[in-house]
Amino acid sequence: MHAITIPQPGGPEALVWDEVPDPVPGEGEVLVEVVASAVNRADIMQRQGFYDPPPGASAYPGLECSGRIAALGPGVAGWSVGDEVCALLAGGGYAEKVAVPAGQLLPVPPGVDLRQAAALPEVACTVWSNVFMVAHLRPDETLLVHGGSSGIGTMAIQLAKALGARVAVTAGTKEKLDFCGELGADVLINYREQDFVAKIKDATDGAGADVILDNMGAKYLDRNVQALAVNGRLAIIGMQGGTKGELNIGALLAKRAAVSATSLRARPLDEKATIVAAVREHVWPLLADGHVRPVVDREVPMPQAPEAHHLVEASGHIGKVLLVAP
Repeated sequence: MHAITIPQPGGPEALVWDEVPDPVPGEGEVLVEVVASAVNRADIMQRQGFYDPPPGASAYPGLECSGRIAALGPGVAGWSVGDEVCALLAGGGYAEKVAVPAGQLLPVPPGVDLRQAAALPEVACTVWSNVFMVAHLRPDETLLVHGGSSGIGTMAIQLAKALGARVAVTAGTKEKLDFCGELGADVLINYREQDFVAKIKDATDGAGADVILDNMGAKYLDRNVQALAVNGRLAIIGMQGGTKGELNIGALLAKRAAVSATSLRARPLDEKATIVAAVREHVWPLLADGHVRPVVDREVPMPQAPEAHHLVEASGHIGKVLLVAP
């Protein structure tokens, strides 16, 4: 088969479409013939040499995919060859085939195109696990999403609205904010021109956000705590604004607030399976009835992965950029 390899870390040109050995599904795994994968920030970090795959994972980038089951490994039940699926991966999505633990498989939701289903696993699992399983967002609460037009952001808006919450977002252009509004976001904040702390306070009569989903890390840490409501929960899922910041413990104590930070890639298989099962139970019905949909900016042939990485790094896209297998 062919896959995107990274002979040497570097810029997008470091991604090379090359012939590699076919994967073999092990105990409890299935072999998926990949139709599409999606570009995530973690893939960019891996390409740059900053985010190695966990032990035992594929060396190729790609944290999600969609496709058809080509073979079943020993001990797999409940799936059949030919099933159309999408999957959460620890790596290997930028390839024509990938071996996937069966607990990380999801059926393609009714009404969702097989290719576009590749845009779902990583964002659905990230948002559901952080916003709902960890931060316990409830109906009528306010969620602030940084990077509202990203793949994570567009999924967070839709899920929070479907479950009865109020949603505020930050983004850097009118086009992106307008799209967030079309998805249902109630409060639109241009982070280049407006102070999100002041805007979220104004929008909540001074109360602040009950839950904040943050992709920036250190850069926003202090202001995120300022923007939290009493009993608020800050969920950090990214480090685009750096890794080291100063936390005002006094402010956190005064608000009886909590800060959590999680990632998906290196979690044990049983934890990933639990999250995937929860997503199938709670998110998949919303996709099936049309309350939630994948947001795909464009599709790029997988051998042209460098072009897709250029697009994502430029941050001009909305939602996800897909890599489509030849």
